[in-house]
Parts: sequence; structure tokens; C-alpha cells
Amino acid sequence: MEFGHETVVLRSGRRTRLPIIVAVHSTVLGPAVGGCRMWGYARWEDGLRDALRLSEGMTRKCAAAGLSNGGGKTVVVAPTHRPLTPDERRAALHDVGDIVAEFDGRYVTGPDAGTGVADMGVIGERTEHVFCRPEADGGSGDPSPFTARGVVAALRATCLAMSGSAELAGKRFAVIGAGNVGGQIARQLAAAGAELILSDVDPAKRSLADELGAAFVTPEAAATAEVDVVVPAALGGLLTWDLVPRLRCIAVAGAANNQLAEPEVAELLRERDILWAPDYIANAGGVVNSVAREILGEDPDTAAKRIESIADTLTGLFETAARTGVTTAVAADALARRRLAAGI
Repeated sequence: MEFGHETVVLRSGRRTRLPIIVAVHSTVLGPAVGGCRMWGYARWEDGLRDALRLSEGMTRKCAAAGLSNGGGKTVVVAPTHRPLTPDERRAALHDVGDIVAEFDGRYVTGPDAGTGVADMGVIGERTEHVFCRPEADGGSGDPSPFTARGVVAALRATCLAMSGSAELAGKRFAVIGAGNVGGQIARQLAAAGAELILSDVDPAKRSLADELGAAFVTPEAAATAEVDVVVPAALGGLLTWDLVPRLRCIAVAGAANNQLAEPEVAELLRERDILWAPDYIANAGGVVNSVAREILGEDPDTAAKRIESIADTLTGLFETAARTGVTTAVAADALARRRLAAGI
């Protein structure tokens, strides 16, 4: 991995002694934004690798979304053998807040895997540079509905590119992951008249499938189902050299970060004529809403228009990729680089 980050802080938390990594990839366009991930890693080096990779992805996400922000990420390396006690969790969040405060506004954190809105309120006890705090505390609240809204906009653009119609009704989708974001995507697709296959590692999510009239299958079966679009909405790395040759879909577009196990997998998707919506564009709705509402001070309607514009961005990328014969990943990275170079 080429090192292109501006600042990386690796520290043991003063209260918890847990390893905490804050990586700021870029502030070229403005203050870096990126969530706080609290996750169990076998080695702290794995947490560092995630922080570096995810913060760089946030720079691309913000640039491609037209936001005047760069990318950052916080990773708290939690124990793998037991959950943190409530007191330990609160102390770890205060440790994060203290480190974020040292950036003096160059980096603003928010929720990520393993953290939520209430946790942002706790971090907010130590620093003002945090978004997605509870609405009662003046924040924008849970970002997952806005992430889901952006993904559904991306799915419409994907359907338009693959079939000539942005209509979701009658098309078949396999949603992999039925958590906060995936579950809302599934509900919106069902409401639009789409046919659904739903999967999750948690068997309890079968109840959502029953509610929506969807088949409930294993993640492996969902990924290789004969559908129009596979919708990754869990952890990343789904699209591997092993899986892509077995895909039976027309397109892949979803909420999960880092869907490509390796960058070169994008070329394999192109060779198989499977349309891929770059993840950091499709799933940008949450950060777009948070930045628009809490940093730019925009009203909900203006923020909503920004989220819906994800469809326009993807349509342009699909057209560029088709016209120039490159992967959609290359087209998306070129867009982000152009905006970074231009400072817009």
C-alpha cells in the first residue's frame, strides 16, 4: 500500500489502554470526515490497515460526491475474546474524543461499524468535532436511512444503465445483509414492487424476509443467485476472484464498503459484462446528509437533493466507462482525482 496520508495517530487510550488509530488521508478539499469503527481485531496492525484503507476511501467518496471534505477514519481495536463493559466502552469513546479534539477541526468523526448515534453523543462530551449525534443533542441522528436512500437512488441508475429503465418494479434483487442499512434497502425495494432474495448471517433476520415476502437464503446462495442485481450490504470484500466467475447477476450495487477484494477484480467484472456501481459512490448518502446538515447547515430538502444526485453521478460514470472502455472503478477514481486536483 502506497502511503499517501497526511497524518496518522496510533496511541493507547489514556483510560482504556486500547489501541486507537486516527488516520487523516487528505484535507485538500476541506476538513476530513470519517467514522469511528470499534471492532475486534486479532492484531492492532489489522486495525491500522483498515484505518489507512478506509480513510483513503473516504477521500474518494467525498470528492466523487462533490463535498468540500477529505477522508479520515478512526479505529478502536477492541478485544476479540469479550465485549467491552459499558464503562469500558464509554471510556474508549472519551479516549477517541480526546484524540479527535487534538486535530482542532481538521478531522470530524462519526459512526461506523461497531458504533452508533448514542456513541457519538458520548464522543461529543469530549469534542465538538463529531457528527451524527442524537437529534436531541443537535445532531443529524442515525445516518442509515440516508445511506439506504442513496443506495436505492444508485440502484435506479444501475437499472437504467442495464435495462434502459430506472423502474425497480419487477426486477429481482439479492440483498446480502439485513442490518440497519440493508434492511431499509430491502423495505424500499419491496415497496417499489421489486422481487427480493434476502440473506444475513443472523437467522433472526428471516422474520424480515417473511414480512416482505422474500426468500431467505445463505449469503453464498444470495451472491450467486440468478437475479438482476446483487446488493452487498454487509462487510466488504465480497467480490473475490473465486466468487465473480460464479455470479449470475447483471449488476452489483450496494451499501457495503470495499466490495472488491482486490482492485483488479473490477476488470474481471467488466470481462464478464457485469455492471458494478463503485461502492463509495453508491453508499455516500449517509455522509452526504451528515455533512450537508451539520457542517454546511443545509435544510433537509436540500440535503435530500444531494443524496438523489448520486443517481446522476453514477449515470455519468457508467456512460464514461462504456465510452472509454475502462472499468467503472477506473472511471470513478478518475472523477475523484479530477475534483481533488481542481480543489472542488
